Amino acid sequence: MKTPQMITGALLLVVLAIAPAAADSLLKLAPPGSSAISNPFDRDDRARRAGAKLYARECAACHGRDGSGFGKAPPLNLGAVYNAPPGALFWVLRNGSLYHGMPSFAHLPEPQRWQIVTFLRTPGAFDSGKGSRETRPR
Repeated sequence: MKTPQMITGALLLVVLAIAPAAADSLLKLAPPGSSAISNPFDRDDRARRAGAKLYARECAACHGRDGSGFGKAPPLNLGAVYNAPPGALFWVLRNGSLYHGMPSFAHLPEPQRWQIVTFLRTPGAFDSGKGSRETRPR
């Protein structure tokens, strides 16, 4: 029977079509109060470096080393992520969304999740000589 294969193929096409909007959609799922939570490691260079290592270990397999995303994992090198409130990013890391294919990273200690947030919000975090990410207004 080809019907299950056709359904699977159609579902895959739908997922791939909506994936680029997924990072922004997940941020919109964060409760309003999460936006008020500040990052205890904001602008801490040691935390940024630790966050870069954690990103490489925990996130790059799905979102790419340069944050460009692939498959159903959305890009993270966008202004929507860079400009997102730290508390909203932390909420997404802690809770994930099975519906969107994002696992929870609650297994990581809270400081490590904040280090990843620090990395994601660092100007030029994903710059590797191949273009640049959007900058946040000052």
